[in-house]
Amino acid sequence: MNRTRRLRKTHSLRNLVRETKLQVEDFIYPLFIEEGKNIETEIVSMPGIKRFSLDRISKELDEVVALDIQAVLLFGIPTHKDAEGTETWNEKGIMQEAIRFIKKNYPSLTVITDVCFCEYTNHGHCGIIFDNDVDNDSTLTNIQKQVLSHVKAGADMVAPSGMMDGTIEAIRSVLDENNFVNTPIMAYSVKYASAFYGPFRDAADSAPAFGDRRTYQMDPANRNEALVEATYDDMEGADILMVKPALSYLDIIRDLKNSFDKPIAAYNVSGEYAMVKAAAAKGWIDGERIMMESLLSMKRAGASLIITYWAKDAARVLKK
Repeated sequence: MNRTRRLRKTHSLRNLVRETKLQVEDFIYPLFIEEGKNIETEIVSMPGIKRFSLDRISKELDEVVALDIQAVLLFGIPTHKDAEGTETWNEKGIMQEAIRFIKKNYPSLTVITDVCFCEYTNHGHCGIIFDNDVDNDSTLTNIQKQVLSHVKAGADMVAPSGMMDGTIEAIRSVLDENNFVNTPIMAYSVKYASAFYGPFRDAADSAPAFGDRRTYQMDPANRNEALVEATYDDMEGADILMVKPALSYLDIIRDLKNSFDKPIAAYNVSGEYAMVKAAAAKGWIDGERIMMESLLSMKRAGASLIITYWAKDAARVLKK
């Protein structure tokens, strides 16, 4: 008889033969930074996650650093919005000020910026609207402006999330032309038009004013198309390829891991976080165990990096 249980007998034996291991260094923590003063507002649909103004964010960042979390992903929430999202390249905009603040006061943190327009436009879509849809090529020009302003402010990495065709090529060219050849790009290569994003729209005030984002985000039914999208980003110069959301798309994470010799990131999105929080609050599940099992599944599927609202909670568990 085969005795596979032999190596499960004790905690130390299980640790010795464990195939997949989570570590704090795997996590990227999203931060929502709102323009204004004295803002520290919990997001109702994302318990434990808050929007901060820069004058109130130090305590949060102190905690992030103390937990040895290595990187943050910034989302800016401006007071001014317009049809093009021009605040995204304002040198004194909330994102640019946040980058400078963090790099000055928390130099150990890797600062990654979300590159998109939905939080900055008065229509909530990810670019310039023409004929009731996002115009791809004119949006690329504005993406270049946004990226350049981020890296000039000190961003360590940029993460374009709008799913415009040719985004990575446009960003790589503007970075290289302006002597930012060493700035990496984390591409939202495979971003599905998912219902799991719901709470994020509360967090970032980014719900579209009309229609939806299905003309530029991917159909959840499509698997082969994910490889096509990731291949283009790989060819155009992306340094990290991302799959978003994570839990319902673990097969896609594995497909990318098997197909590309680049780090694969998984975005453990707001809806995935909120469901666990809600069920745990009801006493229906063990929230901590579900959290760790979910994160482990992303790592096991092939993710090298995990963007997650659980970063602080998971770091505390790993440090026990």
